Amino acid sequence: MRVLSMSTFLALFSSAKAFSSAGSKLSSFGVRAATARQMSTGPMPYDEEKMPFYALGVNIATQIGVQGSFKTLLSDEEMDIMLEAFNNQMRGQDAQDPRTILGTYGPALNQILQERTSNILDLVKKSGEEFVANFLECNEDAVQTESGLVYVPMTDGEGTQPTVENTVEVHYHGTLTDGTVFDSSVERGQTISFPLGQVIKGWQEGLSMMKEGGKATLVIPSDLGYGDAGSGDTIPPGATLIFEVELFKVS
Repeated sequence: MRVLSMSTFLALFSSAKAFSSAGSKLSSFGVRAATARQMSTGPMPYDEEKMPFYALGVNIATQIGVQGSFKTLLSDEEMDIMLEAFNNQMRGQDAQDPRTILGTYGPALNQILQERTSNILDLVKKSGEEFVANFLECNEDAVQTESGLVYVPMTDGEGTQPTVENTVEVHYHGTLTDGTVFDSSVERGQTISFPLGQVIKGWQEGLSMMKEGGKATLVIPSDLGYGDAGSGDTIPPGATLIFEVELFKVS
């Protein structure tokens, strides 16, 4: 049997915390936040000879998202059961055939994961809607289009206004609603050019409202962005996105 994709529900669970308080303290459209995580710099748990093996465990845990995802997904008891199974399998000490376990209990696991991911996705979307409502309240210049896109002019341009048939050169700074930066040409120090018709709908609509030389903030609901799938490890499923975009050239 096929168990629900790990990448799908891990992305959902890791996003829940980020969206739990989104929008409650927004005072301007210039969203900025530090993204570096504050981690302990205390002594290592083992000596130099053993730490490489500890690092192996850290690597495995990081790959499957234990710290950021399973702590949200599972109760303490459920976490202990999962770790017991992991330990038994790694040591070859499990009395049951893994195929038997998965074949027997996989359907129940699928149902549990689907229910929990659905709840998280609903939470993320609701938080996005609340963020948009608060954003509109706090920014008098913000305009919400019929599609749900929020557009805030920052600098008026005077050049060509693009359509989806054009290629545009831009600078952009993209954040989640909690301020986490997921992509930024500004931070890379290099503009980017692309056909406007080949990007997400929120960009197509938002850039089409700008002119060369202009700068604007776009708040893009998930259905105009990356939808329920999200994008890789950086944009969670159902995420509302904020972009500051400067349009340099239309061709």
